[in-house]
Amino acid sequence: MEQIGNNRVFGGQHQRWRHRSVSLDCDMVFAIFLPPGASLEHRVPVLYWLSGLTCTDENFMQKAGAQRLAAQLGMAIVAPDTSPRGAAVPGDPDGAWDFGHGAGFYVNATQDPWGRHYRMHDYVVRELPQLIEAHFPVNARRGISGHSMGGHGALVCALRNPGHYLSVSAFAPIVNPSTCPWGEKAFSRYLGDDRATWAEWDATRLIAHAPERLPILIDQGDADGFLAEQLRPEILRDAAKACGYPLTSRLQPGYDHSYYFIASFMEDHLRHHAAALL
Repeated sequence: MEQIGNNRVFGGQHQRWRHRSVSLDCDMVFAIFLPPGASLEHRVPVLYWLSGLTCTDENFMQKAGAQRLAAQLGMAIVAPDTSPRGAAVPGDPDGAWDFGHGAGFYVNATQDPWGRHYRMHDYVVRELPQLIEAHFPVNARRGISGHSMGGHGALVCALRNPGHYLSVSAFAPIVNPSTCPWGEKAFSRYLGDDRATWAEWDATRLIAHAPERLPILIDQGDADGFLAEQLRPEILRDAAKACGYPLTSRLQPGYDHSYYFIASFMEDHLRHHAAALL
C-alpha cells in the first residue's frame, strides 16, 4: 500500500491509501478515519461508507461531518471509491456519468467487458475489510452505510452476507434498482438482460428472504429531485412490512439529495451504528 494523504482531525487521523486490488484488477484508493486512542492494543469497530454516483472517498470525508462524533464514540470509518478506475478499466462508451467510472453499483459484473474489473461487491465485502483489519487498529465489528447508489450497496451487502455486519443504514438509497432508470441501465450492462438474475442485487427482492434481521435505518428527504423516479422508498417500506422486517424509514421535510442532508442526520446514523458496534 502507498499512503497518499494524512491529516489530523478531532484528535484522530484521516488517511488516504492507494493499493492494488485483486478483485478489481486495478489500483484503488480508500480513506480511513482512525479515532484517538486506536492502537494495536485497542482495536476499534469500523463503519464502512459507500458513496453514490460520481463520488469518490473524498465526498463523504470532507462533507458529511462525521469525524467529530466518530472520534468521541471511538469508531473508525472507511470510505472506498465507488468503482474501479484507470485507463485499462472500461467506462461508459458514451461518457455518461451514471455508468462505468464512478458508478460501479456495488455488484459483481458478469458481462463483458465489465466482468474483469467491476466486482465491487467482492471488493467491499471481502477484500477491503481483510486489508483494513490486517493493517490498521480495527476489529471485526463492522457496520455499513451509504448514500443513493451507495445506500443500495449498503443494504445489499448487509442482506446478502449474514453475520458479516452488526449494523446497517442508508441515506436516500436506490431500494429497487431493478425497476428504476439508473438501476436498469447498470444492471442490464453489468449483469445481462435476464432480469431474474437482478433479484440478488435488489434490496426490495432480498429483504423477504433475509436470513438475518439487522434493524435498518433509512433517511430520505422529501425535496429530493430523484425521489419519485429513482428512489421510491415506499417500495422497500411495503416489502419490509409484508415480511415483518425491522425497518425505520423516515421522510425528512424540505431536505434534498445533497451532503447538506446527509450531514444533518449523520449523528442519528452514527449512534444507530454505535449501539451495535460498541
